[in-house]
Amino acid sequence: MTPDSTSAATDHLRRDPVFALVIERVGELAPLPPASSPFASLVRSVIGQQVSVKAADAIERRVRELAPNLAPHELAALPHEALRGAGLSNAKVRTVHELAHRTETGVLDIGALEGASEEDVIAALSSIPGIGRWTAEMFLLFALGRPDVFSWGDGGIRRAVKALYGEDAGPEVSEAWRPYRSLASRYLWRFLS
Repeated sequence: MTPDSTSAATDHLRRDPVFALVIERVGELAPLPPASSPFASLVRSVIGQQVSVKAADAIERRVRELAPNLAPHELAALPHEALRGAGLSNAKVRTVHELAHRTETGVLDIGALEGASEEDVIAALSSIPGIGRWTAEMFLLFALGRPDVFSWGDGGIRRAVKALYGEDAGPEVSEAWRPYRSLASRYLWRFLS
């Protein structure tokens, strides 16, 4: 998002009086840095599955000591035990190896996902064992920079929505934030921190 589009998106989110208070409390968000590599971003999302941000960062640092660029050829060459030693679970090692293999062999064309619909991206990535909807949504938001991603499967998002809108609130709350639900998600995560 450009500064102008971020400003327009923030103004749109402020139309929701509850969300206006979130924006006031959190303050202005820094723009997301461009993804260095969509593949590396996807690997980071796999690493971050079901662990805290702090734990994911620590594991990623250890994995990068073995594969500095998180590139497919680097990860495919690493033995299972090396990735386990860096902190990945057995299941995540299998996912990373399968992702690297499919990317290297062209079965998965990460570059082609950029122009695909969100549901097509989710379907393509979910075909890889260990990658589900949440991981694909994080890829859409952080690697592809899609502006309207809202992951109700994210525990932090659910906690924030329920804290702000009540225990009975569900994903329908996000309809008022369209087409800027990616920015709204980032505000909700910051609201919790």
